[in-house]
Amino acid sequence: MAKIESFELDHTAVKAPYVRLITVEEGYHGDHISNFDLRLVQPNTATIDMAGLHTIEHLLAGLLRDRLNDETAQVRVLDCSPFGCQTGFHLMILGTPTVTQVAQALKRSLETIAHEITWDDVPGTTIKSCGNYKGHSLWSAQEWSKLILKQGISTDPFVRQVI
Repeated sequence: MAKIESFELDHTAVKAPYVRLITVEEGYHGDHISNFDLRLVQPNTATIDMAGLHTIEHLLAGLLRDRLNDETAQVRVLDCSPFGCQTGFHLMILGTPTVTQVAQALKRSLETIAHEITWDDVPGTTIKSCGNYKGHSLWSAQEWSKLILKQGISTDPFVRQVI
C-alpha cells in the first residue's frame, strides 16, 4: 500500500491550530497542485462536532475561494475537505500559494464565520443541495471559529508562530 504523508506525521508533536504545506505535486502538463493541512484543533485532544464541522466546510468552500483564487498568480482552490478525524481540513490548490497566504485566508475566513455570517449566508443547506442538510450548526461553527481564532493560527505545525 502507498505511504500517505499525513499518516507519517507525528500527531503528538504538532501544535494546532496551524496551516502546513503537505506537498506540491506536478501534473502531467507542468501544473502544480498544493496540498495543505488546515489543522484547527489539537489531534487526539479535541474534535469538532460533525454539525459544526459540516457548516465550516460549506462556508470555507466559498470563503477560501474568495480569498485565494487569483487568476494573475494562477492560483485556484480545487477542494477543501474535512479530515475524518474531525480536527481540520485538506485544502487542495492549483498553484503554489505560500503557507502564510493560506493561513491569512483561513484566519480571515474564520473571522467572517465567527462574526459576520447568518444562517441565510450558509450555502448548501437544503434537501436539494446537501446530502445531509439537517446536519448543520451555525452556532457550533461560530463557537469553534472563535475558539480557534483566540488560540491563533500558526504557520508552523510544531512551533507557535501565530499570524
